[in-house]
Amino acid sequence: MKILEILTSRRKTGNIGEELAVRHLRKKKYKIIRRNYVGAGAEIDVIAESKTALAFIEVKARTVGHENPKEPRPASAVTPEKQRKIISAAKYYLGGHPTGKRVSLDIIEVYLNEDKSQNRIFHIENAFNINTAYNRRK
Repeated sequence: MKILEILTSRRKTGNIGEELAVRHLRKKKYKIIRRNYVGAGAEIDVIAESKTALAFIEVKARTVGHENPKEPRPASAVTPEKQRKIISAAKYYLGGHPTGKRVSLDIIEVYLNEDKSQNRIFHIENAFNINTAYNRRK
């Protein structure tokens, strides 16, 4: 049995968050290119395209009332190390799929109610870049 086939509570929350994020992107007229893309040893939750940009998106979902004091917002969990992994995977993807569009490294925060229904969503465009990933102190 593969480890990702085991649906822990945390993984279920993540799956729900990703589905809600994709719906949100479609409402904003993004075209979903890939989900759960793996390249260069890292995963990108969603690759989506708007009229002007190709976005590599990390989705972070949290249940309201169960926030981690060390990570006040879901985006706080996208550490510089995680950013570097996403950037590596994005570069790998672009190597095989060049684009003339602007590249955006985004985070979508999904807040869920106790029953796992959507509470709110924030799409943070250009949430990080190569400078924040490599030049920030650890």
